[in-house]
Amino acid sequence: MSTNWIHLAVASGLCAATNGLFAKLTTTTLTSTLAASLAVALSLELDSNGPRAVELFVRGLFFSLNLLFNAIMWGLFTAALAKGSSATTVSVVNTSANFMATALFGWLVFAEALPPMWWVGASMLVAGSVTISRRETHEKKPGYTAVAGNVDEAVVAATEAEEAAAAAEAESGSSSGSDYKDDGHSRRRA
Repeated sequence: MSTNWIHLAVASGLCAATNGLFAKLTTTTLTSTLAASLAVALSLELDSNGPRAVELFVRGLFFSLNLLFNAIMWGLFTAALAKGSSATTVSVVNTSANFMATALFGWLVFAEALPPMWWVGASMLVAGSVTISRRETHEKKPGYTAVAGNVDEAVVAATEAEEAAAAAEAESGSSSGSDYKDDGHSRRRA
């Protein structure tokens, strides 16, 4: 299986973090300061509605970018799920990328301080998710469904042998005196 899903899952996590960044920028006072600075840079009169119009424009732009990155994130995540080996593994990579990028954006853009215990907790969440995702997944064998996890291999082998015999019998078109009855769902003694 290709590792292309890893790139898609990481990109999806980064887009999710960017989506969160723009969502926060849509509502924070930092955006008011940014809009006021932009109004001054554009030489808009400070006593008119110029700064307010710039602020509404900037907030609208951030909200639009929020929606755009959300849509991109879902597209990338869905593609990663389609190409990945398991939904759990894809989700772990996506969540880890999102978590770390969100922390980085919070620190860079909003000057949020992350105490050492946050990093310990984040590391434990990622380690736990990786541990869960690494569990062995049992492949389904044709003609059998595991209901309770461990199924006796001898029973599976006998069932497969019975199915092979039935297929050979059906192929040859003769009953060869078999004392089994096939009712369409299972083979049993007549």
